[in-house]
Order: sequence, then structure tokens, then C-alpha cells
Amino acid sequence: MSDGLPAVHVTAVLHAGLLVSDLARAKVFYESVLGLNLYPNRPALPYPGAWYDLGGGQQLHLMQLPDPDVTSVRPEHGGRDRHIALAVSNMAALKSRLDAAGVKYTASKSGRTALFCRDPDANTLEFIEVP
Repeated sequence: MSDGLPAVHVTAVLHAGLLVSDLARAKVFYESVLGLNLYPNRPALPYPGAWYDLGGGQQLHLMQLPDPDVTSVRPEHGGRDRHIALAVSNMAALKSRLDAAGVKYTASKSGRTALFCRDPDANTLEFIEVP
């Protein structure tokens, strides 16, 4: 694009932020079901939250704030909804953990080794197996 402005090169996703209504409930899901580890250096912010270290300088931020979309109807399949995609090394292990916790999920419609589920606040998570 030659608009005379300097080029910008986006090089990474450093974090994704998700809204949650009950931080304690969300932490059970992200820590006990998904096995994520808390990032210890969350600054003092004016609302409750938690940050998780995903490795490689990437994080997942949970923010206990009002959800402006709380009354919107979500599609049944998460792949047709806004979502974040997370890499997992063992899809079978993830399925076992989701099954044990009673978390419903759907397989990717693309044929990839991927699945979609929702957290307790209906945030959509996609998991893609990356060995």
C-alpha cells in the first residue's frame, strides 16, 4: 500500500483478553480443566482479573468486567463465533480433561485436528493440535 505513511508490521499476538463474570469460577476452568499457570506479575488494575502464561511471551488475560454482549445469542458451533485459537500438544489429553469436567465441545468442521469449546462465560476457545 503506497499511502505515503510508514509501513507497520504486526509480528505477534502478545495476549488475548476475555471478559468473565465470576473470576473464581473462571479460574477453576482455566487452571483445573485446562491446566494453565498463572502469570505472577499482573499489575494492580482497578478490576479483578488473572493473567496466564502461554509460553513464548504470550498470555491470556481474564478480566472480571461487565459483558456488553451478555444478551447476544451465540452460535452453537464455536468456529462460527469470535474466538481465540490455542495450540495444544496432545488433543486426546485435552478431550479427556474436558470430558471429565463435563465441558461440551465440537470438532472443527474443516477436518483439522482441532476442537471448539466455551468457557463458563461462553467465550469460545479453539484448540489446535500442534505436536
